[in-house]
Formats: sequence, structure tokens, C-alpha cells
Amino acid sequence: MRKLLYQWYWRIEKLATRVIIVRHGQSSYNALKMIQGRCNESVITEKGITDAEKVGKTLSEYNIDGFYCSPLQRALKTAEIIHQNLKNSPVLQPIQQLLEIDLPLWEKMKKDEVKEKYTDEYKLWKEQPDKFKMILDGNTEHYPVLSLYEQAQNFWREIIPQYDGKTILIVAHNGINRCLIMSAIGIPPERYQSIQQSNCCINILNFTGNFGAPVQLESLNQTAHLGETLPSFRPGHQGPRFLLVRHGETDWNKAGRFQGIKDIPLNDNGKKQAQKAADFLKEIQLDFAVTSPMLRPKETAEIILQSHPDINLNCQKDLMEIGHGLWEGKLESEIKTEFPGLLEQWQSQPETVQMPEGENLQQVWDRAIACWEQLVKEYDNSQDSLTGIVVAHDAINKVIICYLLGLKPADIWSIKQGNGAVTVIDYPHGNEGKPVLQAINITSHLGGGILDKTAAGAL
Repeated sequence: MRKLLYQWYWRIEKLATRVIIVRHGQSSYNALKMIQGRCNESVITEKGITDAEKVGKTLSEYNIDGFYCSPLQRALKTAEIIHQNLKNSPVLQPIQQLLEIDLPLWEKMKKDEVKEKYTDEYKLWKEQPDKFKMILDGNTEHYPVLSLYEQAQNFWREIIPQYDGKTILIVAHNGINRCLIMSAIGIPPERYQSIQQSNCCINILNFTGNFGAPVQLESLNQTAHLGETLPSFRPGHQGPRFLLVRHGETDWNKAGRFQGIKDIPLNDNGKKQAQKAADFLKEIQLDFAVTSPMLRPKETAEIILQSHPDINLNCQKDLMEIGHGLWEGKLESEIKTEFPGLLEQWQSQPETVQMPEGENLQQVWDRAIACWEQLVKEYDNSQDSLTGIVVAHDAINKVIICYLLGLKPADIWSIKQGNGAVTVIDYPHGNEGKPVLQAINITSHLGGGILDKTAAGAL
């Protein structure tokens, strides 16, 4: 079934189902740093209302075929505001399967109170959320994250078959949104704390069929429509922030030729994309910069650094693109003729393919991840939280993101990386702690709105 996802990635026009997922606007409990769970006392704030209106205006240009929301009032009110701005008016359907995570023992408590009263449990919640449990009624074991993950799976099984080739909009909560995204692309429950959901953020999933068929995560936690360049740091953040950037477009990207380690430079559009990324990151304080030594990422990085002239560029050869060997320079049609069956295998089981006179995906995985972990150690500074760019390639970026999400080499087609896109990765507790994917594949600065409209192209 992965073949369907890969074929979509290669410019098949028809999507099975596009899903846009939004978190509710800021609530009164959010503002007070209180645990909400399924408590329905929290109401949307003035800021939440304003941000919901921004989401509605952002989504107004898209045709929405189905609109679902949580029945809790903070999500319902957000959805109603968005609904007023849509150019078409699908019926807004509150549904129980979009309720927030159930944390009955912690509801209406401030987070600092929970940390103090339930110290061990809170630590488990943060570090091993799949093992976190509450004991209810004296002896009933309740696993909030595992239960929510199953709730998300059941939602997909029921709803996705109703919208083949259409677009669904969902407005819900931090926890359920995480589990919807995770269960769709196969991220395990133990990574629950590894992805961020800001108030009124936008996420996009592309389903190739019903639940269980491949799903592509096009973007995670977009916030540019709110006037926020990058998602905010989590409270108490102390470690480095990495801005993982894919290089700008090349002529071979545009034509769909496999590039690999052929040193193809940026084309004019690629230079414009790099400049747009530079403009996007212009006001961000950068402390370091890393790149693959190949022309296309190096030139992208150099354009970004024109606004940060004091930063030296660190070239890392292990961030070079996958070596496609004899495929390099060829179109898909040429590969099919010259290497019968191998392209289809790459499309459906990429982890099993040894590129003729090139690399296999595990080799790329091993070198890219080793390099990444070394960079995290190098830029983890206990005195300051450093921020920097890492500019690399499609396969390299996908491998890194898959690794951080607990996915495997077989899952690379589940992650989208557009030319000039920015992915935000935080280490809030430094090198020794787990990373948080704050945002994935931000392309709004490239002029395509919330959708990634960059060239699909070959790797």
C-alpha cells in the first residue's frame, strides 16, 4: 500500500482524502496553565477568538466537504468561528471521538500543583506517556494516552471511508490531535510528548485510502497564519533548537530526475525559495549553521546566512543526499526500462532496495543519524539555548524526522519535505532529553498558503 503514497508524492493529482486538523484557540485554562482534560468549564479567551478568526480567514479559500469538532465548548466555539468564514458551509458535527484526553484526577489543577502532588506520575507522563496510568475508584487502571490513541484510531476507521477524494476539517484539542496524527502515520504512543500542538495551529494529513493505508504528513503545527514565525518554546526550555531546511529547487527537481550525489545547483526558482526562507528567518537569532557540502544545500544556506553574516557555515559530508548510483540523472520512465521492477520496489518497500552502484536506505539512515546526534551534542550548551539551521536534502531530512518520531526507514514516504521548507526541532531538556517536533515542513513563506506547492521532483 505504500506504493500509493509514493505515487501521490510523484504528482498523482487525485488525493484520496485531505485532512486539515486545527487545535482550538487559547482557553481560560490555557491562560492560567491549568489542566483541562474533559472538563468543560474552560472557555475561549479574546485571544482565542481573534486567532480562530484568523484560521477561518486562512481556510476560507478551500472547499471543505466535512467538518467535525469536539463537543467541548472551547473547541466548539473555535469551530463555530471558523465555520462562519468558510465559503461553503458543510454541517458542523460535534463528535465524542474528538473529546480531549481524559485526566480525571488532574482536571482543574494548575500544572505546578500536579508536578508537586503527583511528582512520580508526572515524570512518567512526560517521559513514558504510554506507561502512565491513573487509578480510579480505588482499583480501576486508566491509561490516558493509550486510551486516547485507540479513540483516534476508531475515529479514522469511521470517518475516512465517507470522504474519498474530499477534504475534512477537524477542530479539537492538543492531546487528541497528537493521537490523530500519530495513529494515522504509525508514530508509536510513547512519542506522545514528541509533537507540538499550538493553539489554533494547522496540520495537514493526506490519506491514500481508508485507515491503515499509507498516510503522508504534509505539515505539522503551522502557526504563520497567526503572525508567529515559529512556534514558541515550551516553558522551561533549556536546550538547542534546530531549524531543518530542505534546499531550494533545482532543474532536476522540476523535471523529476533522480539527483542523489550529482552536484546540481539551484535553479532561479530555487534561489528565490532560498531567499524567501532567508526572509522568513531573518528576525530569528541564529547561533550556528550546518549544511551538506553539496551545491544545492550549501547555496541555500549561504543565502539564508546573508542576514546573519557573523555565522560560520559548518559542512558535514554525512548529510549528503542518498547515493542513487546508476539512477542518477534519469527519469522514472528510464529507470523502469533499464532496471525492471526495482523502481516499483523502491516505491513500495524503500528499505529493501540497494541502489545499483549506490547506497541503500539503512546506510543513509546510519550516517545521517550519527551526524545528527553529534550535532545535538555539539550545540547543547548548558548556559544558553542555541538556535541554528541545518540545510540538507529530501531523503536526509526525512530520515532524521522519521528517527525522531520513532518511525523506521520503511516510513520515509510518510513525511513531506518541500524545497525551501523549514522544520523546527527542539531539545527542551538538552542532549539527554527527548526532542520535540515543534513544526514540520513549513512552506507558507513560499507563497502556497497552508499547502506545500513546491515541485515533487526526484530525490
